[in-house]
Amino acid sequence: MLLNFLLFALGLVLVSIGADKVVEGASAIAKKLRVSDLVIGLTIVAFGTSAPELAVNVVSSIKKNSDIALGNIIGSNIFNILVVAGFSAMLRPIAVKHSTLKKEIPLSLIAALSVLALGNKGRDLPSLITRGDGVVLLCFFAIFIAYVFEMAKKDREIFEEMEMAKLKNISTWLSVIYIIGGLIGLSFGGRIIVSSATQIAKVFGVSDKLIGLTIVAAGTSIPEFATSLVAAIKGKNEIALGNVVGSNIFNIFFILGISAIINPLNYPIVLNADVLLLIAITVILTLFSKDLRLSRIEGALFFAAYIGYTAYLIFRG
Repeated sequence: MLLNFLLFALGLVLVSIGADKVVEGASAIAKKLRVSDLVIGLTIVAFGTSAPELAVNVVSSIKKNSDIALGNIIGSNIFNILVVAGFSAMLRPIAVKHSTLKKEIPLSLIAALSVLALGNKGRDLPSLITRGDGVVLLCFFAIFIAYVFEMAKKDREIFEEMEMAKLKNISTWLSVIYIIGGLIGLSFGGRIIVSSATQIAKVFGVSDKLIGLTIVAAGTSIPEFATSLVAAIKGKNEIALGNVVGSNIFNIFFILGISAIINPLNYPIVLNADVLLLIAITVILTLFSKDLRLSRIEGALFFAAYIGYTAYLIFRG
């Protein structure tokens, strides 16, 4: 037990250092490539911080553990909005870009709705997310990537008309090393945290479904949490929120799609309550962002909601 607590602390150190370097390197590369921090947040940072979810889901799918695979993705997305975005906004109000409000957040809502639709195909069909469903999810992911590339092209055109902002003197190679090294730290740190926390939880005899929705979900989302927190502290709002929204899109369209292709996922009906919560808080995130700002009070409401949700999960068992 003591060793698991020490490993948990080591994981926190790794993700903290890794998050700082990812934000610093990604921001520098964004300026050098003449694209916005939002594009980098939606792609490189979001994909990198979703690496723990991908690793957990690939292993879970190979072992045919649908409870961990589905619980990890749904739980991580809920954690991303309520805790990552919520706590970051509590620390410093987050500015929301118009494109994020009108395009990226709605796309993350479509992702959540797709899980509900695929897991509830009708009374005569098994509650199963099939390999074909996985292909559909990957097609949506391809559309998202095409949109991001188009946005990057527009950003480059805008930068051509502007004078480049002063950059911190970081070479391109060093920026890449920062990002790769930071992502490695995030991935290993997240893995250590999940492993140690899961061992601690098993001592208390909790189910795989509860572990997936709470400890594994929170643990694999720690990279997103650390990265968005550091981004908020440094005033990189586009990375802070772009990381959250991008990760949620990646988690469902890409990671869940890959998981279903490896092995069809049994969808427990009880998970509908969690998916409906994800849909509801995504809608609320849209409403909160109407004024292109996520305030401290709104962030606090999100964070409080997660505490209530965790209590509900423990009570549900």
